[in-house]
Amino acid sequence: MSIDRRKFLKGAVATSVTAMLPINWAFAQNRPAGMAPLDVSAVKWSNVDDLPEHFKVLNSSPLNAFPPEHLLAPVKTPADVAFIRWNGQMPDFENIDPDTWEFTVDGESIETPKTYTIAELKRKFKTHTQQLVLECGGNSRENFYPNAKGNQWSNTAVFCAEWTGVLVKDVLADCGVKSDAVYTAHYGADKHISGKGAAISRGVPIEAAMNENAMIAWGMNGEDIPYMHGYPLRIVFGGRPGSVSQKCATGMGVRDRVHDGKKMEAPAYQVPKHPVAPGEKVANKDFKIIEEMIVKSLITAPQTGGELALGKSLEVSGHAWAGTRDVAKVEVSYDYGTTWQTASLTKPVNPMAWQQWKVNLKLPQTGYYEIWARATDTKGDSQPMVQPQWNPKGYLFNGCHRVAVRVV
Repeated sequence: MSIDRRKFLKGAVATSVTAMLPINWAFAQNRPAGMAPLDVSAVKWSNVDDLPEHFKVLNSSPLNAFPPEHLLAPVKTPADVAFIRWNGQMPDFENIDPDTWEFTVDGESIETPKTYTIAELKRKFKTHTQQLVLECGGNSRENFYPNAKGNQWSNTAVFCAEWTGVLVKDVLADCGVKSDAVYTAHYGADKHISGKGAAISRGVPIEAAMNENAMIAWGMNGEDIPYMHGYPLRIVFGGRPGSVSQKCATGMGVRDRVHDGKKMEAPAYQVPKHPVAPGEKVANKDFKIIEEMIVKSLITAPQTGGELALGKSLEVSGHAWAGTRDVAKVEVSYDYGTTWQTASLTKPVNPMAWQQWKVNLKLPQTGYYEIWARATDTKGDSQPMVQPQWNPKGYLFNGCHRVAVRVV
């Protein structure tokens, strides 16, 4: 990656910007001062060297990377800031032909196995577009104490993009689902890091596949799905661990049992069946599968380290989500949870999209402050102030997000 391109991706806007884009930037003269264009080349990123410097790279093989918190401020997450999570080798994207790509539906509990091209999916079924949250089961893992093994994700292994495709339930109905169906099985083109076998093959209870928010998608934010996010076809399940949203999807099985694919076995994407002491070892038989994500919030503004003058109002804003539920309220505290102020909260644009919130604070004196955010879902579950139940793999951390500011 050239230095000039890195500077561009970091947000520098110069008179030469339009020349760097693959097409003319229409109405560029009308853009707000300081606004950088969306990096359209993000669609074709294919390795770690393509990533801009705003990503923190945890691993390059397999590739795992996340952005800073403030870049997740948009309601619809841009492709060039959405976190990247692979479990094995990425496919040879340049040699993928979307016109011949096939998606097969089969399994013990399918009446008539069928194979579809992307064109056939588009022609045969109704197209849907909706925003869905994808969150890694290990998001915020670095915050657990004692440390839990795995990629040490910060708080941004989550994003909410707009997906375009067909509903899983419509495709399954076309094939016929037997009464003994228990679970789905998801298949993709990415291989294990060794090059042998699948990198990952997970699934969901059959009931989860039959709602309006389970998709087989070919589009993300109005464009083809970028390479890094699962081109040319992705299974997308909002509100559930991101690992079930199979990238480079080649098919789906319907099983008469809980799926036994790669990374379905304990302790992968599983938590203890009962509370354990921090640091305690847990036998594999005592784990249960994470089926849904839980209530959580993220502060996208202000950034930690900001300063403001005494007497000036501080607007705090961000997103909140709650797996397959809605968020009922978000509260913010600047005195370590002694008092809380209720934020204004939007409704989700559709089920399993995140919700936006904001609140104006008047910090009463000069000095250092921590701003904490706490969300509560529609069933009354709320974020713990510090740390949720510890588990060996560091899943489902949803302690209050916090940022630090100083009043001068």
